[in-house]
Amino acid sequence: MENTEALIGQSENKNIPQHVAIIMDGNGRWAQLQGKGRVAGHKAGVESVRQVVATARKSNVKALTLFAFSSENWQRPAKEVSVLMDLFMYVLTKEVKRLHKHNIRFQVVGDLSRFSEKLQKNITKSEQLTAGNTGLVLSIAANYGGRWDIVQAAKKLASSVKQGTMSLDDINEETLNGETCLANLPTLDLLIRTGGDYRISNFLLWQAAYAELYFTDTLWPDFNEVEFLKALNCFDHRERRFGKTGEQARNEKT
Repeated sequence: MENTEALIGQSENKNIPQHVAIIMDGNGRWAQLQGKGRVAGHKAGVESVRQVVATARKSNVKALTLFAFSSENWQRPAKEVSVLMDLFMYVLTKEVKRLHKHNIRFQVVGDLSRFSEKLQKNITKSEQLTAGNTGLVLSIAANYGGRWDIVQAAKKLASSVKQGTMSLDDINEETLNGETCLANLPTLDLLIRTGGDYRISNFLLWQAAYAELYFTDTLWPDFNEVEFLKALNCFDHRERRFGKTGEQARNEKT
């Protein structure tokens, strides 16, 4: 098995993505393979979150966005949803203190209106605690959907036009992007999905326009520091052209 030092050594240019997003998939299947209930997988996945956050911080990633709960996940069994809410509360009350200690800024993005008043208050409290931190920005996408994000951004722009504070001609990619949930972060560079599925499931549709995609069969509770470093090293060897020719892109780097 490859160790951490060997993986770090594989990277030649140290082209570190500024913003990494992860679809944390496979908790339920991991639990089933262990002969346990699905909720056990979600609990085991918390340790993977810890490892990924620590690795991102050590690797000088500026922003890490984790897909914790989609707007479609409400359709899951009530018990599973309840456990996910309990885990969310646990993270807010226990893990955020650890994040604050390491100068990590914490924020939750998504439509928070469906969460309990207690949970919403804890989210606000956690964001306020870490608001002044200058290190890694950890965003948790909860009750989030990529289409919802684009729609709510469009509504804000439409409201501004209606109120006369901006004109229709002022609407462009830059102004729409400025109203999306992650407008305060660097452009998304790398989108990872664990669990073996090859789709992005309505996650960061706007932001992923030119992101590099990395899919792995590894189930989320098994996605540790070594697995994350594999993804970062794979990114380092990608040629990012942004519509230009390979020769143009290479000349710009020299």
